[in-house]
Amino acid sequence: MAPARVTVGQLIDRLRGTLQLEEIEPGSGHDRAVANAEVSSPGLVLAGYVKRFSAGRLQVLGETEITYLTSLSPENRRRVLELFFSFPIPAVFVTKGQRLPVGLKETAAAAGVPVIRTKLKTAEFYRRIKPVLEMEFAPTVSLHGSLADVFGVGVFFSGKSGIGKSECVLDLVERGHRLVADDLVITSKRGNDVLIGRGHEMQRHYMEIRGVGLIDIPAIFGIRAVRQQKRIEVVVNLEEWDQHAVADRTGLDVATTTILDVELPKITVFLNPGKNITVIAEVIALNHLLRYSGVNAAEAFNERLVGRLKTAAANNIREYLQEDHE
Repeated sequence: MAPARVTVGQLIDRLRGTLQLEEIEPGSGHDRAVANAEVSSPGLVLAGYVKRFSAGRLQVLGETEITYLTSLSPENRRRVLELFFSFPIPAVFVTKGQRLPVGLKETAAAAGVPVIRTKLKTAEFYRRIKPVLEMEFAPTVSLHGSLADVFGVGVFFSGKSGIGKSECVLDLVERGHRLVADDLVITSKRGNDVLIGRGHEMQRHYMEIRGVGLIDIPAIFGIRAVRQQKRIEVVVNLEEWDQHAVADRTGLDVATTTILDVELPKITVFLNPGKNITVIAEVIALNHLLRYSGVNAAEAFNERLVGRLKTAAANNIREYLQEDHE
């Protein structure tokens, strides 16, 4: 899956207020593509060493870079800037509201590279822009199912269409839990093993109940019944009851599923008349919290059982030896 692409113009529109951006040439270079989530300073490129220059990144000129460029003679500065802007740079940010060195604006304009100034200090600029870029370029997949926040645990309900995923989440909301997304869950990977799920902007916090139609969850249950996004921690797969199906009876062998190369525990719940799936979902969430804190009920019971069997076996041997008079 290729990462999503974003243009410089889209990035400026999204971060104009957050990063206090001022375009030196408004509208210039808005169609340039930002190819990755990395942002860095040019470093030794300004001194002429370009062998390890990552030109596809957004570039930041802080106080050190601007001071260095200003200290150069006009001829050397022009040569350095022409070399710098000869690379396919998406955009250049100048921090701390600094004045541009003579020639920078003109050289950038000739290369079609937008120059944007920000009042933020360089470290603060990096701190604010990096999470946005990481989110924008995070690997993403759309999943069919429903996501709910149950006791703080992100539970993703999967299963074939019409199995009852939405009805289960609706019952959870009525019991005080929170809806994240229904039917379509847009899932992105953060870091190495974190999956964040959210709903599509057009259908966020609406739910389709067969026979009823679309319902507005926050309008009916209040704003506390929903949340914008949630980490997916457990997958609950709903299936129709099959007496021949093999179901886990102890919980010792936890099944897993993989989403975007992240392994998650997967629990299959078979549906039959009279089964309270809502309470089972709550227990699954609470059991996950227990396991996260180091308490595993299945393993504890198994250890207790094995210990009892060992004790009984030892007693049987002693009784056998006591009664053996030969």
